[in-house]
Amino acid sequence: MPELPEVETVVRTLEKQIPDEEILSVNVRYAKMIEGDPDDFASKLAHEHFRLFERRGKYLIFRMDHVTLVVHLRMEGKFYIMDDSEPVNRHMHVIFQLHNNKQLRYQDTRKFGRMCLLPLDYDFTHYKNLGPEPLSDAFNAAYMHEYIKKRKVPLKTLLLEQQFTAGIGNIYADEILAASHLRPGRSCGRITRKDEENIVNNTKLILSAAIAAGGTTIRSY
Repeated sequence: MPELPEVETVVRTLEKQIPDEEILSVNVRYAKMIEGDPDDFASKLAHEHFRLFERRGKYLIFRMDHVTLVVHLRMEGKFYIMDDSEPVNRHMHVIFQLHNNKQLRYQDTRKFGRMCLLPLDYDFTHYKNLGPEPLSDAFNAAYMHEYIKKRKVPLKTLLLEQQFTAGIGNIYADEILAASHLRPGRSCGRITRKDEENIVNNTKLILSAAIAAGGTTIRSY
């Protein structure tokens, strides 16, 4: 599953490729991928433009003219920019028709990805009970110390909790704990204040390096 660095890479790549592009129409080929009514989804996006490109945890956020498009790639979701004359395979479930005979196609082999529309000014601070962004100042050793009080879950389980911090998955949880010299199965109730500092610092270092590298070497996203 794409994690924070991979989602950030997708967002920044699209930001360079489709800024201010107008959506002429939307073809939803798999209705369950849309949260809400697919026809309403397509209608509200017609003639909207991609204005701002953001990320919250593992969610892609596209601020349009009047609405906000939110996408979660889940395990296999990916975007392609293609000519509309190119064949559409059976795994391309949502197709955004753009100008100049171009299309933004969302492909998802497992059909786990989801899309929805929210108000243009929607505040994502507490969206889906997500915790602070791991690269933000709010994610610090003091915050971690308070969060894990009276908790006994394994450290890897803690890092995977999106309400603890948003965007970390299996790959980076393992990297962070390895860099901190801590076993993934160790209880979060049995670590020191120094361990907490190391986890926070290594989280920021590793995620920043991964973003700079364009995400993991597994380029399936």
